[in-house]
Amino acid sequence: MIPRRDLSGRVALVTGGASGIGLASARRLKAGGARVAIADADARRLSALRRSFGAADLYPVDVADAAAARDTVADLLRRRGHVDVLVLAAGICRDGVLWKMSDEAWERVIAVDLSGAAHYLRAAASALRVSRAGRVVIISSINGRRGKFGQANYAAAKAGLLGLARSAARELAASGVTVNIVEPGFTDTPMTAGLSAKVRRRALAETPLGRAARPEDIAEAVAFLAGPGAAHITGQALAVDGGQALGA
Repeated sequence: MIPRRDLSGRVALVTGGASGIGLASARRLKAGGARVAIADADARRLSALRRSFGAADLYPVDVADAAAARDTVADLLRRRGHVDVLVLAAGICRDGVLWKMSDEAWERVIAVDLSGAAHYLRAAASALRVSRAGRVVIISSINGRRGKFGQANYAAAKAGLLGLARSAARELAASGVTVNIVEPGFTDTPMTAGLSAKVRRRALAETPLGRAARPEDIAEAVAFLAGPGAAHITGQALAVDGGQALGA
């Protein structure tokens, strides 16, 4: 099935777009007609995308760097003239129970997963307001609502994204900009590939639909919220989890 090209003429920036949910979202937006730029710390994976996305639209940056966020948005505006869609998908894990978690593990996850999203949202806000129909989609997690053993840093960062999104939704609404969250459950991505068989079985047992999400499942929700059909939806969180959070 060929996706509707309902994003034609739109310029989108996807953070964490070199793999997993970010990459699936970037591909889905591109298939919908958008011109897509990607910001990601993984230069090797970015390099592999040069042919499909174009070298000029690939930014090898650490999303935790606020100055780099401003520079990335400024460069994209200089070259493309506008930014209409912002997908904030960058995220990492540094798991451990609280009494064993290092300062670095706590601070790095907050810096990437929460502050990184805020940096790009702040940097792009003025351009999104000019668009008058800007779309922001933030990738969070069901664990931001329910918590997760060994993931206090990750869950705290993801919970913070909800407050960020709802505050931004209020602040940007007068300019026609919507801000929404997608909350994946257990999803087959490079981040989850290293999990033990026991952890995977437990996650699947929690999921009424009986399978892990594919990144493309999440990308479809992203594309909807980034498109014209979601023009009157803002400040909302959509779980795409196969029902996993129902038992939380």
